[in-house]
Amino acid sequence: MRLPDFDTSWTLFLDRDGVINRRLPGQYVTRPDEFDFLPGSLNAINRLNKVFGKIFVVTNQKGVGKGLMTQNDLDDVHEQMLSDLNKAGGKIDAVFAATAAKLTPQSDHKPNPLMALKAQQSFPEIDFKKSVMVGDSISDMEFGFGLGMWTVLVEGKEEEKEAAATIRVNQRTPSLAVWTDLTIKE
Repeated sequence: MRLPDFDTSWTLFLDRDGVINRRLPGQYVTRPDEFDFLPGSLNAINRLNKVFGKIFVVTNQKGVGKGLMTQNDLDDVHEQMLSDLNKAGGKIDAVFAATAAKLTPQSDHKPNPLMALKAQQSFPEIDFKKSVMVGDSISDMEFGFGLGMWTVLVEGKEEEKEAAATIRVNQRTPSLAVWTDLTIKE
């Protein structure tokens, strides 16, 4: 499959845990000191900023709804993430987090499209046909497919090996950095 020629008219949606930072299996990142960037992800986002017009994080964070952290705790984690990205020369245009304890038909949680629709409300130039969703789960892929986006599965979780995706990153060490290296030619 031939990849499109990405340029600043394209939008990139990134999942957080397992794509930007290390996933804590069975736990939530509840404090900034628990947030650990995956190798190469800071540089990858910096490089992706030079290609994509907008970059958003869309993340399911049920830990808030479950009472394991507060909204302020989550905001602190995201502020630190954005600050570290800025220091490394990268930028995220906005972070959208679904924080309810359970997925319902009305919730923001992926695979529901509400976080992307909120992004489009704030940035009307977003065209989902010229958007890419990079994630590590079936719900990330369904989120992208449901809106007609290109989807990139960063394999990492055993249960996600069978997920459908437009593009798969299944190298020895799958990551956002590997996909960036394969996709972005500078």
